Amino acid sequence: MSTSAQIVIIGGGAVGTGVALQLAEAGFKDILLLERESSLCAVTSPQAAGLVGQVRSSLERTKLAMWSVATFARLERESEMKPSWRQTGSLRLAQTEARVAEFRHMMAVAKEAGLEVELLDAPAAAKLWPHLDFAAAKAILFCPTDGYLQPADLVASYQHEARKLGVRFKTSAGVSGIRLENGRVAGVVTQEGEEIACAMAINAAGAHGYHVGRLVGLDLPVIPVRHHYMITTSTDWIRPDMPVLRMPDGTLYARADVNALLIGGWEPEAMSLDPRSYGLGDRLPAIAEDWPVLANFMEEFRPFGGPLCDQPIRHVFTGWPTFTPDGRFIIGESKQVPGFVCAAGCNAHGVSGSAGIGRHVVEALTEKDPSPYVKSLSPERFAGGFDWDEARRRAQHILETYYHIGH
Repeated sequence: MSTSAQIVIIGGGAVGTGVALQLAEAGFKDILLLERESSLCAVTSPQAAGLVGQVRSSLERTKLAMWSVATFARLERESEMKPSWRQTGSLRLAQTEARVAEFRHMMAVAKEAGLEVELLDAPAAAKLWPHLDFAAAKAILFCPTDGYLQPADLVASYQHEARKLGVRFKTSAGVSGIRLENGRVAGVVTQEGEEIACAMAINAAGAHGYHVGRLVGLDLPVIPVRHHYMITTSTDWIRPDMPVLRMPDGTLYARADVNALLIGGWEPEAMSLDPRSYGLGDRLPAIAEDWPVLANFMEEFRPFGGPLCDQPIRHVFTGWPTFTPDGRFIIGESKQVPGFVCAAGCNAHGVSGSAGIGRHVVEALTEKDPSPYVKSLSPERFAGGFDWDEARRRAQHILETYYHIGH
């Protein structure tokens, strides 16, 4: 392993490996990715449910998701290492008139973006998800190109394809410092004391994004917020090709997990971590299973699931996805520290949006005049400082209102 690279990416989850592939495909050379754990996809990414949805309330977010889906489909079609992408489609269910109006807006955005969507009636939806009751749905929005994947398989696919383009990967290589020279990035120091000379360091460190920012003197409000989902025992009628389900009025999502039901949601009273309370070398605290929250998810699903809501729970997944106070990614190069680039604060889109995030990093680094949306993601928006208590409150609010109208 050479002790120099043009670009060092810090973090080997879906975002870090997705950025590595997008940079390599854009023509960037001499890229090295460092991961603290003994394997890639070892911390936040494997905790993701793997849902990929393209229907959004804004054109920019819709196009980002479409780029990711196009990448997943290409990798599933062409790569020797498949991301386990299942293009099952998705059903989004409205239970209020206000939500029906939001669906109309989303359909207009989808049409502008060139994304195929349509409204289904209850009998048509029931053909896709038999044994569910769609009578409570006032509208059902179907996107046939949505789906889901397995995060670990996606990361393996990114790594495989990036390696073919010359990207190097080093695991068990935690970062302890970033050396600056004349105010710009000049090297990354590992926990073993090895210095890797480089011109650019990319912060894709997930829940340690704040700590990597501090290595160059930046305060980045990358705030971990608790998230739960669960998987039931098997049934004799759920199939893996059934569409993803989203029930935004109940703040729920669900999908097939082989022949079981995976179901999770966005809790109304979130819990977060202050990233200043743990260090760069620390592991995040374990999350106790919150059964009242999980039971509430099932009760919100009952109008559609009926007896399925009484199915025993086989496994509960918990994690700390990161959120920002304004619900936007932190992407782009710091003007305060040239050569320090962010790909952080993913707001629960780290896996599903990873290819699009990588594309935005490429745009931020190569375009003289990036799009207004990419400019709005710059870390410079936090350069003037912020109140940490307010930042945590707002980051929690992003999760709590994740499926609210207009989010």
